[in-house]
Amino acid sequence: MSEKEKHQAPTEAIPLTEMELKDNMLTAPEIKSIPAAYRQLLLFADEMGDATSEDITSLRTILGTAAKEGQFRRDKFGNSTLLRSMQTAMELCRRVSPDRNMVVSILLYPICLTGHHSPEEVAARWGEDIARMVRGLLKVSSLYERGTAVESENFRRLLMTFADDIRVIIIMILDRLVLMKIINHHPNDRLVRDVAYEANYLYASLAHRLGLYAIKSELEDMSLKYTDRPTYTSIAKQLNERKNARDAYIASFIGPIKEKLEALGLKFDIKGRTKSIFSIWNKMRKQKNDIDHIYDLFAIRIIIDTPPEKEKSDCWMAYSVVTDMYQPNPSRMKDWISIPKSNGYESLHITVAGPEGKWVEVQIRTRRMDLVAEKGLAAHWRYKGIKSESNLDAWMNNVRDILETANSGPMELMRNFKMDIYDKEVFVFTPKGDLYRLPAGATLLDFAFNIHSKLGCSCVGGRVNGKNEKITYKLKSGDTVEVLTSSSQQPKADWLNFVTTSKARTKIRQTIKEQQGRTADLGREMLERRFKNRKIDLDEATLSRLIKKLGFKNSTDFFRDIAGEKLDVNSLAEKYLNFENGNKECESHSAPVSAEEFTLRTTPENADSNTPGSTDVLVIGNNIKGISYKFARCCNPIYGDDVFGFISSEGVIKIHRTDCPNAHNIRERYPYRMITTRWSGKIGEQFAVTLRVVGRDDIGIVTNITSIINKEKNVSLRNISIDSHDGLFQGHLIIGISDTRMLNSLIRKIQTVKGVKEVQRNN
Repeated sequence: MSEKEKHQAPTEAIPLTEMELKDNMLTAPEIKSIPAAYRQLLLFADEMGDATSEDITSLRTILGTAAKEGQFRRDKFGNSTLLRSMQTAMELCRRVSPDRNMVVSILLYPICLTGHHSPEEVAARWGEDIARMVRGLLKVSSLYERGTAVESENFRRLLMTFADDIRVIIIMILDRLVLMKIINHHPNDRLVRDVAYEANYLYASLAHRLGLYAIKSELEDMSLKYTDRPTYTSIAKQLNERKNARDAYIASFIGPIKEKLEALGLKFDIKGRTKSIFSIWNKMRKQKNDIDHIYDLFAIRIIIDTPPEKEKSDCWMAYSVVTDMYQPNPSRMKDWISIPKSNGYESLHITVAGPEGKWVEVQIRTRRMDLVAEKGLAAHWRYKGIKSESNLDAWMNNVRDILETANSGPMELMRNFKMDIYDKEVFVFTPKGDLYRLPAGATLLDFAFNIHSKLGCSCVGGRVNGKNEKITYKLKSGDTVEVLTSSSQQPKADWLNFVTTSKARTKIRQTIKEQQGRTADLGREMLERRFKNRKIDLDEATLSRLIKKLGFKNSTDFFRDIAGEKLDVNSLAEKYLNFENGNKECESHSAPVSAEEFTLRTTPENADSNTPGSTDVLVIGNNIKGISYKFARCCNPIYGDDVFGFISSEGVIKIHRTDCPNAHNIRERYPYRMITTRWSGKIGEQFAVTLRVVGRDDIGIVTNITSIINKEKNVSLRNISIDSHDGLFQGHLIIGISDTRMLNSLIRKIQTVKGVKEVQRNN
């Protein structure tokens, strides 16, 4: 087969027919849409240089057989997975770039999901590359079934799946775009809001980082539409009402520029583009203005046809034409041609005062630059003579570092993941003239870590423009930086308070953790040596109980204190022997009994005279033996709460808060089964507490709240669910916390967040 026949053959293949799709649980509109989508994919197949007629025939056979056998599922929104996968494949071809392996993996994924095909069968017929993408998509699907958005470990696994193959990221972004388009007016408003929130928070961010700006804007617009439809509709209506006046203004602005560029012999296109609704809403919110006072509602784009060797000179020529006609605003000048963005974006941005004194943003770029700006890094790869894999690989490696060392919850993980995405950039030089790009606000220490992790770990300061500066110095564009090091320097925990790049934060945490591990090993060695000298046999189980008895959360902290001489090893040996002997006596004289049979210790001085029953007191906490008790789920008591015990019919004592909703009923009906209860002392474990937070509907509030929680020592965010209605959001946060003192302090801090109206502890 000739090359010409090879590329023409796919469009001659017979598409899936309506007859094949009948009686397969598909709706009438779907039966009509699927053949049309298939025909459209055949047209795109001509653009795939590596697609063959055998590929099209095989796909048609597999999809047709699966359709006849009813193998295609419906997603949780009720959409056909066959049609959704075809729409995703079309979006890939239309919005990014036709790619044979990616298209095939998208189409095979839904039938692999049902087990009709296995990844091994895909590998045998289509190759390991496609099979790997299918496995990635299957893994993402399984994680979503487990509630990825709220479970920390699943969230991390989701991002790790993305980090394994960047093409899986692109496919999932396009799949979310398709899903967002087809769920408009879906009856399950809560489900739609969840998808919209995630699309904005995760997938729009990923699209931005990959240079898929058009997709990013569309995801953000639809997210605003589904989460705040009145605001979206209002802005859209106002833009539509001003369309005629806006078009007339753009025409008057463009006219003189067009004439001058044509006189210079440049080949170009020039057009006006209204900013996205989400972008306008964001500006209105930040500037606290209405739409009439947002000056840059649209931008003018000049796209020049020119060969690669003349790109820069022709762009600057167009720049001089525009700035000669209209007064530029120097502070709004952005030169991404001399130094492109890390995702490959190249363009000149200027803001000028047009007719009537209105500010207008003008973007100047070449046809190649526009392709990259519209279709992102994928288009960058495919454009002749242009390579950008190095930037992409560096970013993906950074993502992997973050995920592999992260120990925090999903919000902190996402904060690190997104840290470098939207920030503006600063550009600094080494003494040799090498240029480095960092986010605005980066410090000298961030710069050291950006060059090399070892350099960052040993950094003690630097010389900036010939002047000595501390590691906390904030870099400015144009700075020349020389890093100074010391062999005795080691990363410190307080470094995390001022570094801004995710690479620096990740490496600092990792190194501190390694240091703590080495210190703990030294402490264990000291303890074992002393025990051996005194001929004491060390029992790990007994030592673990002693560590908890001493109030340590884990053995690492215990051994670190030994190495730091905060604990005396001789004294510990005595405590160990006493503790071991005490346990043996307890075990020989007592056996576990039920709550009904247990005789409580009499402590009249601690008895609650207001509680019916005897003066016996139940002491709860760690190392309490011979009794079975549980914390009641109806009120979830934590250390520090006033509590009482209630002997249940199963013989287990249930611990309730004294203000438990069920307390009144228990006192009235079962006073003889109540037990005065007190805590034994600092327990040293975390209790689950649910907080209900009500505030203004603003994504930034959630970020601020989770940031406060993540900064608190010995507090962890275990789960979060958000619902919003009529401009207010209601969030339920499940946190792990040690006692009521810490809980009350945390509540007070959350109440200080701007926009928060109410914070309550739920029963």
